[in-house]
Amino acid sequence: MIVADAAAPAEVHDVHGAAGVSWWKCFARGSELAGAWEAVEWARLPPGGLSGEHLHTRTEEVYIVLTGHGEIILNGRHTRVGPGDVVLTGLGTRHGLLNTGPEPLSWLVVELLGPATAAVFGRGPARAERNEAMSAARVFHLGEPGEIDPRSVLTGPLQRIARQRLAPGQSDTVGAEGRELTYFVIDGSGRATSGTASAALAPEVSLTLPLGTGATLTAGPDGLELYVLELLVTGGEPE
Repeated sequence: MIVADAAAPAEVHDVHGAAGVSWWKCFARGSELAGAWEAVEWARLPPGGLSGEHLHTRTEEVYIVLTGHGEIILNGRHTRVGPGDVVLTGLGTRHGLLNTGPEPLSWLVVELLGPATAAVFGRGPARAERNEAMSAARVFHLGEPGEIDPRSVLTGPLQRIARQRLAPGQSDTVGAEGRELTYFVIDGSGRATSGTASAALAPEVSLTLPLGTGATLTAGPDGLELYVLELLVTGGEPE
């Protein structure tokens, strides 16, 4: 298990060319995983803050808004976003994010290698071409337990983005055979166990399961709510 949280983030100035300060933390890096991940990260903007517009040519990106309200800028078009909104940014899309609310805006960032880049690193691709029905970018809402299929936008092997809720005391045992999983706790408490390892689960805690591993997630007395992203991994188990 790779366990991390949003405590003690780095202070970043002028992110993507925009004046001002933001905060950022990396939860898991692609070099630690077998699949076509670039990184799993967390970021926060103060009121009025801007993450500058930039073009995605090498990677694709998932933003999941956690707190606050703002506007996602997709190829120059502004769309309001708030908690539970999921933004999929495909290759060739320019995007930025503006905090328009009175509170900090925080979001989960999952960056994925595009097929050509994944091939260079020997981590894909599972899908190499965009078909005519695919969109370069799209905003979904996932405010309640449920899931979306990112493959209408993204070209890589990310299969599922879901919001999951476990009742008090409920357990869910998951395995990362042929896939890798990353979780982010939204609310509640619980514990993750994998073999002899154990980690507490609480809001703003991230849990990533590399290929060939597994864990049991058990909710505490107040239940447990989390986001989960599932990515298929081509090839065999790591040595």
